[in-house]
Amino acid sequence: MHNVPNAPSRWPRAVALASALLIALTACGDDPFAYDWSDAPDTVLVYSLSRPELNLPSGFNFLQGRPIRVEDLSSTGEWDAVVDTRDGEIVLLPPGAFGIVTTARITTLEGMQLEDVRSAPSDTTVYVEADPVPVRSGNVYVVKTNRSSGSFGSSCVYYAKLEAVDIDADAGRLTFRYVTNPICNSLDLVPPD
Repeated sequence: MHNVPNAPSRWPRAVALASALLIALTACGDDPFAYDWSDAPDTVLVYSLSRPELNLPSGFNFLQGRPIRVEDLSSTGEWDAVVDTRDGEIVLLPPGAFGIVTTARITTLEGMQLEDVRSAPSDTTVYVEADPVPVRSGNVYVVKTNRSSGSFGSSCVYYAKLEAVDIDADAGRLTFRYVTNPICNSLDLVPPD
């Protein structure tokens, strides 16, 4: 075994680097694992599935924040709710309304505004799995998304809240504002302070 005199040891340098990194990550009490997200709502227009035109986006994926053409065969399992017209009014349909088995569900919070809803209901019995949910002004709707992969291979659902901006049953259109929490399985609908 050779002992090389005057060879600099790497341990003190590695310890100093690790200490500096740890201090930088914990400076000012910041959580290095916190996920910053905004509760500034986005607005989207989605068309009723009952319209005669094909290939209009009728479904919506809340985690990805994108409208989806439900008629596309590859879209099964990609959307959390579909807009349709039933008995002359705009409704939201969860995938279960089409016999698709997913975790996506919808609940209605009557007489509330989007900004007032701070968390999704934890009571799973208040969510609708397969029935039409009428969309009305003055209500907020909470959507539990379809299950998808999260960080580190975890299985996640996400929660979103939405409120109608413009409901036009005659034209078969719904414009709504929505906010989605991008944190796996978190019921919060506003980011932490």
